[in-house]
Amino acid sequence: MNWYAIYTKPRNEKKVADSLNAMGIEAYCPVVTTLKQWSDRKKKVTAPVLPSYVFVCLDAAQRNIVFQVAGVVRYVFWLGQPAIIRAIEIETLKEYLSEDYTTVVQTTLQRGDTLVVPAGPFKGQEGIVKSTTNSKIQLVLESLGILLTLEK
Repeated sequence: MNWYAIYTKPRNEKKVADSLNAMGIEAYCPVVTTLKQWSDRKKKVTAPVLPSYVFVCLDAAQRNIVFQVAGVVRYVFWLGQPAIIRAIEIETLKEYLSEDYTTVVQTTLQRGDTLVVPAGPFKGQEGIVKSTTNSKIQLVLESLGILLTLEK
């Protein structure tokens, strides 16, 4: 059985993952809980790390069964075939997200500086500062091939 990435309708990631799990298909939607502040209140909000993506583990012969769930759009393809995600990559993602998320704050960073993320989902990853503002830091994590934005 392989892991595949499914593209979903916007804001349907958790519903799709729950429906697939209810059908007996192993589905994983990576989420992170953050504290959002409005003018009148603060609230913890759980949001997907990868908007519009859910990962499923199933046999290649069973791939079409996921389209029975409302909200599934298509599989993510690579070189004309559904992209297969290695199990170790899913486990690494689960491990990173299992830790408590805290905000990374550094005041004297400049473009081009190297920073090791001390806490949160990407703890221990080394990145190069792309830009900084009063409330955000953008890091390029070359080892993962992503641009990470850290907010105060």
